[in-house]
Formats: sequence, structure tokens, C-alpha cells
Amino acid sequence: MSRFDPADLHGIHAILYALFDGDEKLDRGAMRRQTEVCLDAGVHGMAALGLATEASKLSEAERMAVMEWLVEDTAGKVPVALTIFGPSVEEQVRQARHAVGAGADWLILQPPIVGQFSAQEYIRFFGRVADAIDVPVAIQNAPAFMGRGLTATDIAELVRQHPNITLIKGEGPVVDIAALIEVTEGRLPVFNGRAGLELIDNLRAGCRGFILAPDCIDHAVRAYEFYRDGWDEEADAAYRDMLPAVVFTMQGIENLMCYGKRLFGERAGLPVFDRAPALRPTATGLAMVERFAEELGRLGEE
Repeated sequence: MSRFDPADLHGIHAILYALFDGDEKLDRGAMRRQTEVCLDAGVHGMAALGLATEASKLSEAERMAVMEWLVEDTAGKVPVALTIFGPSVEEQVRQARHAVGAGADWLILQPPIVGQFSAQEYIRFFGRVADAIDVPVAIQNAPAFMGRGLTATDIAELVRQHPNITLIKGEGPVVDIAALIEVTEGRLPVFNGRAGLELIDNLRAGCRGFILAPDCIDHAVRAYEFYRDGWDEEADAAYRDMLPAVVFTMQGIENLMCYGKRLFGERAGLPVFDRAPALRPTATGLAMVERFAEELGRLGEE
């Protein structure tokens, strides 16, 4: 069972990048260090195995290992969310049960990356997985990035049918998030992503928080804490500090994997290697990574 009430979840949650070594194998030490850096930045939660963790490039055994590593490395300090990836109900249920057994506090279900189906088909799919587990469940709704998704009305119906689904993970502009919050009558915590674009306006619209890759995580935490304390001008200023880097990295998922990961590596002092196939950096892109890393400062340093 979850140690955290989903109604209490809030703030900036960091989702891990998949960090590989020079042989394209997951680097256990680098993954542990990534979690430590995020915790030191004051994140309100940790997550893994979504789009930022390149779950589609990982074997099922690797995904399960990442689940265990993250729970071990957070040591109960913050809530842990694990995204469930898989093409079938059977595979998602198997991974979900492993995640719960490892100690996940809540799960995020992704639509299977096979075919294009009706909303009712996805509602049935998600419902069958959610009903098989006993921790809070969120639905990842990212049609712009995944090519499939549900409308706000569909999500409201899914939640009505399956009370275990108690959170929503969106990936969209603030106007879409605001509409989702309105349709669900503010009854569910809604988290956004998109590297933190429109961060403060999402919070003003009622978004509970963000799940973000860690390249700008310290600045996002600072902006959120200022906003939460009612320091609106300081919150806007902290957001402006991170915005140019966010715009640079968030030009698509592959761009984030290429340059966002390298920006994190530069700021955290960790080498970054790709697992093929991957978008390869250009000299211009690397120069921008270096400049943004200098402007944002070293992670872990004031």
C-alpha cells in the first residue's frame, strides 16, 4: 500500500533519465547519483520509466531493475511514482505488480504503443490494469507525444468507472490542463510535464505540480516554492531563469533525450552516453548545452 495519500501529492517531481555507460548498458552508479542530486534539490517526489527514461529502449528486466533502484535510492524520503509501459494488459499488470512489490507509492499508466483505437478501448484497457493493483493510479495523457490519448470527458468517465484511478499526468498546454481540471471538477490532482513550460500559469490554473526531467529541476523547485509561499514576482523570475533552456530542450522527446540529458549531465558532472538509435548532438547544440549549463549553475551548488 502507498505510504502517501494521493490527495497530498504536490510540487515538483523529478523523473529519471536513463543513464547509460559507454557500452550502452544502464549505469547503476550514475542512476543513483541522479536520484541523489534530485533529492538534494528539494524535489517533492521522484518518478521513473516515462518518456524521459526511454522505457521503450529498455528490456522488461531493465525496467524492473530501475523500479527497484529508485525505491532503494529514495529510501522513503519522498513519494515514488513508476510509469508502466507495455503493449498488453498482461504485461502491464505484471510490471505494475512488480512496481508495487518494489515499493512504489503510485503508478502512471501509459497507453500501449500499438495501433490506434477508440476511447472506449483505452478506457477498458486502463481499467483492467488499474483494477489489478491496490495503489493509487494515474493515467498519462500525452497525445502530442504518444499519438494517442483521451479527452477530458473520457478521463472523467474512466475515473468514474475505476475509483483506483485518482491522479492524472498530463502533457499539454495550460489551456488543455485547465479544461481537464474543470471537467473533473478539481477532484483529482493533475500533474503536467512538458519540461515545465508555462509552469507558473499551470499552477495558477489549479495544476497540482509537475513531473520533470532533472536538467532544470532546482530552478523548477525554486519557482514552485516561491509560488506556494505567495511570492509571485519571485516565482515568475525563477521561472524566467529556466525558460530559455526549457524552450531549447523541449523541441520534442528525442531532442529532450539528446540535449536535456546532456544539460543535466553537464550540470551534475556526469558523462552522458546514448543507446542507439538516438538523436546525435551537433556542435551548435553542444555549445548551447554548455552555455545553458553555465547560466543555470552546477546542480548541488548554491
